[in-house]
Amino acid sequence: MNDITTAASGKVQIQDVFWSEYIRLVREVMVPYQWEALNDRIEGAVPSHAIRNFKIAAGREEGGFNGMVFQDSDVGKWLEAVAYLLETRRDSALEDIADEVIELLIAAQRADGYLNTYFLLKEPGQEWSNLAECHELYCAGHLIEAATAYYRATGKRKLLDAVSRYADYIASVFGTGPGKLHGYDGHQEIELALVKLFHATGKREYLELGRYFLEQRGQQPSYFEEEWERRGRTLHFPELDIVHDPLYNQSHVPVREQATAEGHAVRLVYMCTAMADIALETKDAGLLAACRKLWDNIVNRRMYITGGIGSMEQGESFTADYDLPPDLAYAETCASVGLIFFARRMLALDHHRKYADVLERALYNTVISGMSLDGTKFFYVNPLEVYPEVLGKNKNYKHIQAERQGWFTCACCPPNVARLLASLGDYMYSAQGDTLYVELYIGGQLETVVNGLPLRLEQHSSYVTDGKVRFVVDPEQEREFTIALRMPEWSNEAIVSIQGQARTYSGGSADGYIHLTRSWASGDAIEVCFAMPVHRMKGHPHIRQIFSKVALQRGPFVYCLEEADNGKRLYQLRLPAVQAYTLAEEPGFPAGIQTLSVPGIRAQPEGEWVAEGLYSSGASWTGREVQLKFIPYFAWANRGAGEMSVWVEEEAGR
Repeated sequence: MNDITTAASGKVQIQDVFWSEYIRLVREVMVPYQWEALNDRIEGAVPSHAIRNFKIAAGREEGGFNGMVFQDSDVGKWLEAVAYLLETRRDSALEDIADEVIELLIAAQRADGYLNTYFLLKEPGQEWSNLAECHELYCAGHLIEAATAYYRATGKRKLLDAVSRYADYIASVFGTGPGKLHGYDGHQEIELALVKLFHATGKREYLELGRYFLEQRGQQPSYFEEEWERRGRTLHFPELDIVHDPLYNQSHVPVREQATAEGHAVRLVYMCTAMADIALETKDAGLLAACRKLWDNIVNRRMYITGGIGSMEQGESFTADYDLPPDLAYAETCASVGLIFFARRMLALDHHRKYADVLERALYNTVISGMSLDGTKFFYVNPLEVYPEVLGKNKNYKHIQAERQGWFTCACCPPNVARLLASLGDYMYSAQGDTLYVELYIGGQLETVVNGLPLRLEQHSSYVTDGKVRFVVDPEQEREFTIALRMPEWSNEAIVSIQGQARTYSGGSADGYIHLTRSWASGDAIEVCFAMPVHRMKGHPHIRQIFSKVALQRGPFVYCLEEADNGKRLYQLRLPAVQAYTLAEEPGFPAGIQTLSVPGIRAQPEGEWVAEGLYSSGASWTGREVQLKFIPYFAWANRGAGEMSVWVEEEAGR
């Protein structure tokens, strides 16, 4: 196993032309909006019931449980996002609300530490009887993540102590010893949360409990079938029958033997995140090898160009290698958030640019596509092609929406986006020995320690507009160390200037980074300009759905056609072999974000089509020159419902 790389410990303040607006939206719009949603105060939105369930469980209100079986997790994710916001800027009003929520959670907690409103209210006495379907350990994991983040941000231990009691109780229930349940979670999450709890408390028992849950997965006989028999063969989600579909929750074989991405996409990448976490902590080379296999299968055979994963609505699942239909894509927002978690851990285990490239792809495309530009509406599903005329009529597309929604019955995605964006600073830098790695080019200030040397680094970025970044280095004292700049996969050239001395790079070192080693003094400046060509991206020839088509990419952004700019029937459009693109800014889009205009062709019937004729042997097509306008994929569906397509037919023979 390679030397371990860690996230650069320290504080990051983001001040960026593009990303500061997103952080503002999380702080001023998303988190307050989601708080209202969790309290069922959004007119026209599906009620959440999440806070009310806790109030009822705490004895503060009368009533019964409402919502999905995993409703508690939305509160955990919201509280985690709040914690990250408080870490970067204290807000007494927001902190007071969070403290009230924590008091509510503790009031609802059972004396032995157990805390799950579904089983406390709806099925008391039946806890741990349906691990396959009922998300108890998943909800526990999200509460643990919230607690560790809140403790890191505020130093307050109330929730951390409460979830520690819960984890201790879970450890008393599960394990290989006599009288314990030999089960594991149906939706992976607690494993990665327990690693965070280990970091926060130093108690290795939590790390070992997380490893137990991983290693127990896939053992035979099937625990899920055994518990199904014990509870009288009842099912919570009969339409899925999760019990008899071990691929769905990756319990078909032990995790070390899994080499292909199977089943529910979010479950898979959460599991992989925990595998990487535990491989990192325990130096487990076998677990790392399994992580590499699964990473390779996801990224090189089962990932959309946008960084979306999950090709099928049924089971929100992976299907087969190279089966990536753009119009049927599920590509759940949460799945790309989970892919980013996995990528971050792989950077720590096996430091290479390829992991940060995927992290960037998912972040700049699918994740922020999951929310509207004003931060109040959300996509659960992120297709790469939409034809609104069939929506609501063809049930194959029942999961597709042409416009973002205010909230969801299953509202996992909005708080997942909020907690990721609120913690974005954790993904920007890594440290290994005397090297500071720059993973993401996002403006702001970093205060950290590299090999014992306190260091402040300022980053000024117009990366998304013209590929330019400037760093100002401020070490506590002059010393030699290395700053390693990721060479993005989309750039073929970087001009790097240090104190006015320029050098051109056509690529990075073997790890994909440009290593700048020198004796750095306070005020030293690095200026970087990444070439930012427009790429015509093509899919692997085995991806049958997009064969002979191309997608445009410039910088980190994948582009798409939208009806608002190009009219209806986008499938009639063709892209000739031209190299000239016109860049422009679009009113209402984020500052610096540019559209692409390029000459194209609209194929159309020659002459009048017979009105009543569905097919014709004598029809022919002709091409009419048009100007095609492409917008960044993340920005689609902000100007009303309409057609959209990432992939466009390329003229044959070009």
